[in-house]
Amino acid sequence: MKIIIDTDPGQDDALTILLALISPEIDLLGVTTVAGNVNVHQATINALKTMDLAGVTTVPVHTGADRPLLRAPIDATHVHGRTGFEGADLPDPTQKAAPGHAVDFIIRTVMENPPGSITLCAIGPMTNLALAISREPELRTRLGQIVTMSGAFSEVGNITPTAEFNIYADPHAAAIVLESGIRITMLPLDVTHTLHTSAARLARFEAIGNRVGKVVADWLRFEKTFEANKYGTDGGPLHDPNTVLWLLRPELYKGRQVNVRIETASELTMGMTVIDWWGITNLPKNTLFLRECNVEAAYDLITEVLSRF
Repeated sequence: MKIIIDTDPGQDDALTILLALISPEIDLLGVTTVAGNVNVHQATINALKTMDLAGVTTVPVHTGADRPLLRAPIDATHVHGRTGFEGADLPDPTQKAAPGHAVDFIIRTVMENPPGSITLCAIGPMTNLALAISREPELRTRLGQIVTMSGAFSEVGNITPTAEFNIYADPHAAAIVLESGIRITMLPLDVTHTLHTSAARLARFEAIGNRVGKVVADWLRFEKTFEANKYGTDGGPLHDPNTVLWLLRPELYKGRQVNVRIETASELTMGMTVIDWWGITNLPKNTLFLRECNVEAAYDLITEVLSRF
């Protein structure tokens, strides 16, 4: 599978990149960064640090949008820490960002490959994707699919009472993407909140015995401190890696085709993903919306993949 990961690293974003890099089923063509969890400059540094951690020098990292399309920027440093990589002290990256904007890289890569052959994993705000689709409308038929960690139905919101962070950070971009006609699979909070990063599960990563497993465990212990306090548990949800896990083992997940729209008018519910689960509107079913996961099998898969480093 040829994929591009569009991301705002973030500890769990980095885990997503690592899973893609070491999986032979996946050909990671590039990583594009966007402002979200941290500013885009820091996101690019973090993506490059992830490449160094994996010992990979052949996958380009392109810097993308530094702000949402219309709204004021927000971040999630209250969760991920000032740099987004708190929890593990990694050296400054030895690599540099590739020349050229992320949006140009996305367009060029999709247009230079056979139609339908590229998957884009969107694990941050969708600003780069919306810009690419707006600039090159042919992406609507050339891009194979978008797999996104975003949105919520029964879990409602994690940055406001009604909105998930990646959507809320740029709801207008998300609306463009959801209305694009591109095949979309959404891994929402309904799934990610079932993948609880318990102390025992993080200990499994650390017990792998390689450097990557230790770093991932340390990263997630820090990141999940905020959510553990919020939910009163010994860990928190595991978000972004579900995109790559679904690509590797789609049978671990269950959901259905539904219509998904994004609220962009009301400040009260800005960024809400409006899920027509019961087909009430009869609108086009534009999204495969997943709500269940075989949690133990998913953690077994993560442990297996990380052990390859």
